[in-house]
This record gives sequence, structure tokens and C-alpha cells, in this order.
Amino acid sequence: MNLELGFIIVNDGFGSRVLHVAKRNGIKGGTIFLGTGTVLTPLLKILDLGEIRKEIVLIGDDREKLLSVLDELDHEFAFRKRHHGIAFTVPVARLYGTRESKEINLHFSESEEEAMHHLICTIVERGLAEDVVDAAKAAGSRGGTIVHARGSGIHETSKLFAMDIEPEKEIVLIISEKSATDAIVTAIRKQLKIDDPGKGVLFVQNVSSTYGLF
Repeated sequence: MNLELGFIIVNDGFGSRVLHVAKRNGIKGGTIFLGTGTVLTPLLKILDLGEIRKEIVLIGDDREKLLSVLDELDHEFAFRKRHHGIAFTVPVARLYGTRESKEINLHFSESEEEAMHHLICTIVERGLAEDVVDAAKAAGSRGGTIVHARGSGIHETSKLFAMDIEPEKEIVLIISEKSATDAIVTAIRKQLKIDDPGKGVLFVQNVSSTYGLF
């Protein structure tokens, strides 16, 4: 399988509807979490996000099946229209912890056609997400989504790249055109001092396909 993870970002209250349509089209399940949208001006809404609550729906499956489901979601929710949401997919290299992961073999390879967009994910202390967004905008970013991360309990944390993800952490998701990624990443690293110990984590992934970007 060429497994991919789909991100669907919609206005608050639409996440359950998105997941219902996805399941109706063969997706076995998904995860919904809350975020906050940020943009600079109405002309720079590459993520179609304003200062309002957003819901991010994560679903995964084989690439062909996932793209078919996203086509159905696009038809249902009209991502091609402004303010109706966006969707994009990223490849998955390895999968653990699911019943299916024991039964399938993943084939991960670079796309024959170079990715046109990147997903820039930055994890910082709570209260610094806006600084990340400001640095990214100054370098040409058109918007992003802030996710307020949390652990599973008061004394428990999750980990990503060996960094604790606690209630005090925020995650910033930014979709950038490939030509702008280096400038945006450099600006975030400099502004937030990401390279200093304990200042945060930043990673970049290729985006395989997109819906609703303007």
C-alpha cells in the first residue's frame, strides 16, 4: 500500500460531517481536533483560515482510495470555493499500532513529480505560536493553523521527535509553496531560536495533493 494521511480543515462544527462522509465512502475511522485559523489579509488566505475556530480531521488509507474519498468530500463541501475549507495529503513511511498495520506492507517512495507544496510543522511553548505565524508571514507565508496540543492526563505527555507534547505546547501547521519553504523555515528558526535546546521542534513534509488552496 502507498499509505497517505489526509488533513481536512473546516470551520468549527463541520468535522463530524466530514468524517461521516468519509466513512460512508469506505474510510474506517478518523480523528478530529480543534485549531485556530490565522491569516494576514483576505488576499492571503492560502489556508482559507481567519481568526475563528477550526476543526482538523485526520483520515488515512491507501493513496488511490484516499484521493477518491477527498474527491467526494470536495464535491460534498465544495473546497474549490473560498471559505469552505481545505484538504491535503502527506505520505506515511511507517505505520504501527493498528490491526491493519500487521497485515499490510507499505511502499514509500518519492513522487515521480516533485511536490509543489510543503507542510511546515512547528511545535513551541504555549503562547509562542503567534510569533511563529508572524515570522512565517514576514517571510511570505499566507496563513496557518494553530493547534493547542495536550497530553492524555495531568501527569502524562505524548512525544513527537523526543519532545514532550503537553498542555503548554502549541503546534503551528503551515502550507507553503515549495519555492517559499526555505525562507519561511529560516525565518521561524531565527525568530524562535529553534536550534537552541528546548526552544521547539520544526519539520517539513512533502504535500502530495491539495484541495481548496487559493
